[in-house]
Amino acid sequence: MTHDDIARLFTRSDGSYLFARWGRPIAPIVFGVEDATLEVVKGALEAVVTLAGHQMAETDPELGSNLMFFFFRDWDELLEVPDLDRLVPDLAPLVARLKGAGANQYRMFRFDKDGAIRASFVFLRMDEALSNMPAETLALSQVVQIMLLWSDTAFQSLSPLAIAPDTDRVILRPEIAGLIAAGYAPVMPAMSQDPSHALRLFARLQTGARPE
Repeated sequence: MTHDDIARLFTRSDGSYLFARWGRPIAPIVFGVEDATLEVVKGALEAVVTLAGHQMAETDPELGSNLMFFFFRDWDELLEVPDLDRLVPDLAPLVARLKGAGANQYRMFRFDKDGAIRASFVFLRMDEALSNMPAETLALSQVVQIMLLWSDTAFQSLSPLAIAPDTDRVILRPEIAGLIAAGYAPVMPAMSQDPSHALRLFARLQTGARPE
């Protein structure tokens, strides 16, 4: 992975560079799935959090749960979730926009005063495409996409996942795994809008540095 490849992953469609990682332990909750799928989602989250050298928690002192996964069949179901409109501003217009676009997933973030990720909401409309995806693949894909604030165009042409050699097991691409680990190194900032930040990530990948 070159410096330019890394920069593209955090350069938004308007040309601005923006990197952010979680600034607090992640306290997840999952709605709309059976226990077996719940365990798959939490297992994927634990694996990626461990890779990053970050932490998980039972609860967030401010929000209770700061990472919420919603699985559902129709976008209108979100309008019936009690108090969700208090957590997600302009929920009704958002639902209308996502319905109109035929979207099957949406992720949104909240940030703290320093720009680090404070909370995230993941909405998954289980259409035919997502329903046919193995639970492990879907869970890992979604977890990867909330561990860092990637560009809105990241992964449009290349998945962050791969099939492990000689197996059918889905894994993180090694370069993406390394990038997550590099981004969570304590010496790296929790948020950056400086494109030179990509050079620092590239340097850590070259040396194989891991979170201290």
